Amino acid sequence: MIHLHITSWILGLVLFFAAYYLHTSGNAKASKIVHMILRVFYILIIVSGVTVVLGIYGMYAEYIIKGVSGLWVIASMEMILVRSRKGKPVRSFWIQLIIALVLVLLLGWRLPLGFLKMGV
Repeated sequence: MIHLHITSWILGLVLFFAAYYLHTSGNAKASKIVHMILRVFYILIIVSGVTVVLGIYGMYAEYIIKGVSGLWVIASMEMILVRSRKGKPVRSFWIQLIIALVLVLLLGWRLPLGFLKMGV
């Protein structure tokens, strides 16, 4: 399940940047399609993340912080796409996305199910 989770968030990030690029280049229809596909990946990310956390024997606060930070990443990505489509400022959400993504990645590599422990 951990591989599904990692694959889905990597594809989610790729789809996010693709949707943002398509929107900024003026291709609104393609941007909307990619954005809807990205929303499906949000569901995959959340469901696989919850499944991974529930499969852990001990519930540590760091896993809860990582989960909340992951939801923060998803919320920031969604707000960037929606607000940029409406023409509203998104700078604060870009800052939030960077902070939350760094936090999630650092916790992901540090915790026992992280990359360094898996041999990836």
